[in-house]
Amino acid sequence: QVRLVESGGGLVQTGGSLRLSCAASGSIVSMNAMAWYRRAPGKQRELVADITSGGRTNYADSVKGRFTISRDNAKNTVYLQMNNLKPEDTAVYYCNADVQMGWGRYDYSGQGTQVSVSS
Repeated sequence: QVRLVESGGGLVQTGGSLRLSCAASGSIVSMNAMAWYRRAPGKQRELVADITSGGRTNYADSVKGRFTISRDNAKNTVYLQMNNLKPEDTAVYYCNADVQMGWGRYDYSGQGTQVSVSS
């Protein structure tokens, strides 16, 4: 089994910054693509950003230029640096990982971390 644990959420004022981390542990051979999703109250889950094992990134239009996704393959960890936060960024943020294990390839998600941006 694999466990993903997010951290770094909290309450911040408009224009502030937060850095989310997501560490994976378990029977991991390698980590393929990793991603951050979010779900705001009353809205569907949306992809915020993703990053391939080679470091290629992709962002939702709403966060381009403000958020940066990165990863540390040695630590099986993905990060999300969030700058210039806006109230509309308020959501529960979840990390997701495509994990190569000894017996197959599986998709895992974390439990989520709350990000709240006050106006």
